[in-house]
Amino acid sequence: MDDLLAAFWAYERALAANDLAELDHWFLDAPDTLRAEGDNVLVGHAAIADFRRGRGGAPTRVVERVHVVRPAPRVAVVTAETRRQDGTRGLQTQVWQHTEAGWRIAAAHVSAVAAPVPDDRPDPAVWRVAGPLAQSSGRGALAHVRTAVKDLFAVAGQRVGAGNPVWLRGARTEEEHADAVRRLLDAGAELTGIAQTDELAFSLAGTNTHYGTPANPAAPGRITGGSSSGPAAAVAHGWADLGLATDTAGSIRVPASYCGLYGWRPTHGATPTGGLLALAPSFDTAGLLAGDPGLLRTAAEALLPATETFVPVTGLVVDAELVELAEPEVRASFEAACRALHLPLARVSTGVAEHLDDWFAAFRTAQAAEAWQQHGAWITAHPGALAPDVAARFDHGRRVSAAQLAQAEQVLSDARKVLDAVVSPGTALLLPATSGPAPRADAPPEEVEAVRAATLRLTCLASLAGLPAVVAPLLRVRSLPVGLCALGARGTDRALLDFTAESRSPAHA
Repeated sequence: MDDLLAAFWAYERALAANDLAELDHWFLDAPDTLRAEGDNVLVGHAAIADFRRGRGGAPTRVVERVHVVRPAPRVAVVTAETRRQDGTRGLQTQVWQHTEAGWRIAAAHVSAVAAPVPDDRPDPAVWRVAGPLAQSSGRGALAHVRTAVKDLFAVAGQRVGAGNPVWLRGARTEEEHADAVRRLLDAGAELTGIAQTDELAFSLAGTNTHYGTPANPAAPGRITGGSSSGPAAAVAHGWADLGLATDTAGSIRVPASYCGLYGWRPTHGATPTGGLLALAPSFDTAGLLAGDPGLLRTAAEALLPATETFVPVTGLVVDAELVELAEPEVRASFEAACRALHLPLARVSTGVAEHLDDWFAAFRTAQAAEAWQQHGAWITAHPGALAPDVAARFDHGRRVSAAQLAQAEQVLSDARKVLDAVVSPGTALLLPATSGPAPRADAPPEEVEAVRAATLRLTCLASLAGLPAVVAPLLRVRSLPVGLCALGARGTDRALLDFTAESRSPAHA
């Protein structure tokens, strides 16, 4: 397998450089070698070489996933999933034959799928307050970057709605911006509007019973994921370039996965949370969503402390037992995406899976207890204000005893020590960001809850340990996006963001 993939990537480098001699080298020098694209079929090595010389290069693209099938000895079929800069997706399938000189391409087929036409009609379930609410200064690294702010952050002159109309009616008008909002504005960003959230941010579905379900343009008819549903939908639609959001148990990572976006959950405590309505402060973080990894990295710089020690990611780790938590099609796409990465990858048994049920239970106990501590008085004073599923999560927190909370906190303390040993500086643990693609918007509640529970087993690792995680839209299940999550050591946010951006370096078709 290694020599085949080495040949494949050598061919990709030749494409990127438009190195005609090298391209001729990798195609089998035979009269029946094939290359097909659209309705055009080229037969023979000489005809393919003439085509290469005449077309003058090809559009820039990135290879996102690589699939390999070995149907017979000395024969391999390699299919690469690609994306061009304009959003067009394509497939390149090659039949490789092992000769005395090594692997050579005996047949190739290239296809492209047109990028979807953007829908510019605003979804009223996305915005609670449409803007712009603050114009860009025109200066700074984020000059003119349109930013959607989740309706948990204070925005001067506005109220925090928290995804619930009863909460909104009782909220005061904010006199100052939340710290994270102010930092983005100071870097030149434009505040495009206040985007909806799930009720009090205690959900992963993005289905708000009061304001509706935002449309997911990356997966029509399916949910966006929550609780950062509004910012995710705004960025996915192209109505905003950047989403300022929160992640407690996966509320950035899940929408990023479902909507085909890049998402960043920072090291706990690395970004400012002043002026943010809390859910569970031991796990709450302020992070970002974007459609471009370079913008995500630039915007993160406005929120991160200047003192972070930088150790670049030089190695990747995959634990098969953790990957098994995802659905079979997700696992297959995950393996294909791993083949398209350019860093050494070690397959190890971290031992995390054997503890995961206990860790997950402790995390849910501690999160629910803190959520009740934050909002229990308000919920008690406003019976019936919350949707039944959200109310049930808070009620679980109400019933957590002091002894149960102390025991959960001890389990989480032990878990952090284990995970700190797994992801040392310079290493990233790769996982599927969610257990599957986005559920259908009309799925029954019990199905959505089952998907939520399965996904939380993947997302809770970064949350319970306070570790940084970056999601990239590198997996595909049929036509639906699923994110690949890179989990790093605490305090290595910049390195993790750089790894994500650099892993998408373009090649040529």
